[in-house]
Amino acid sequence: MRSSLPPRAILGWFDVHERDLPWRDPACSAWHILISEIMLQQTPVSRVIDPWREWVRRWPVPSAMADTPAGEVLRAWGKLGYPRRALRLHECAKVLAREHDDRVPADVETMLSLPGIGDYTARAVACFAYGQAVPVVDTNVRRVIARAVHGREQPGNPGRADLADAQALLPRASSGGYAPTAPRYSAALMELGALVCTARNPRCGDCPVPDCTWVRLGRPPHSGPPRKVQKFAGTDRQVRGLLLDVLRGTDAPVNRGRLDLAWTTDTAQRDRALDSLLVDGLVEITDDGRYCLAGESPDR
Repeated sequence: MRSSLPPRAILGWFDVHERDLPWRDPACSAWHILISEIMLQQTPVSRVIDPWREWVRRWPVPSAMADTPAGEVLRAWGKLGYPRRALRLHECAKVLAREHDDRVPADVETMLSLPGIGDYTARAVACFAYGQAVPVVDTNVRRVIARAVHGREQPGNPGRADLADAQALLPRASSGGYAPTAPRYSAALMELGALVCTARNPRCGDCPVPDCTWVRLGRPPHSGPPRKVQKFAGTDRQVRGLLLDVLRGTDAPVNRGRLDLAWTTDTAQRDRALDSLLVDGLVEITDDGRYCLAGESPDR
């Protein structure tokens, strides 16, 4: 497996093509990097840069966010999508401030015990913030490994095998341990998938991999189940976003009529979306029956 993605070639390419992303600044704290990783989940880099800069300015340490009402955090989340991420990050900030001396822990297992932190995020922070040689596997890395190592156009379902594959690729030192370049190699694989080995129209002519199995086999098309294309228009996700837009646009609770006007196409769908926002804890009902963002009820 190691010869399919040689560290020297991958790192040499990364030295030239690494994007100048603000969270890659060595001055960034682990908290700043954690914010970026939460924002980047299912959201393009271009949409994250400006909100990230505002968040690290406004909440430079976890306690600053912990002292802010959850509704304000949701309001600042804006149009990034999947707003439960913001609520979970707010919960995480409270735990970091209360139990971890206002710092993000370096240990992967400890990070996994925090609200909203999964396998990918814990390892990404350990790797990119603390320089640990741990496998970091996102969609881009899975695709690079699927093609270069296994000869498949698209990866299969996510699983523990992905971590094993990525760990086996980390560069080793002559002493037998991991090389100091291992964390940078993880970032390079991710960048390669984002910029060159893309899901659609991969730029194989610009790829630094000298012996990609998929290319050597003639770039066979995906033979598994068809990939699901996530639509947005007309979905419950869109309706939830419209309802949240109403609440983000006001400093006071609103009556049900204001929310009803946000989506008149399908009243049953609107009711279902509103119920899901209440269940997820993103929206609250005041004692007098009005609606507001989490933590902004005057009755609390």
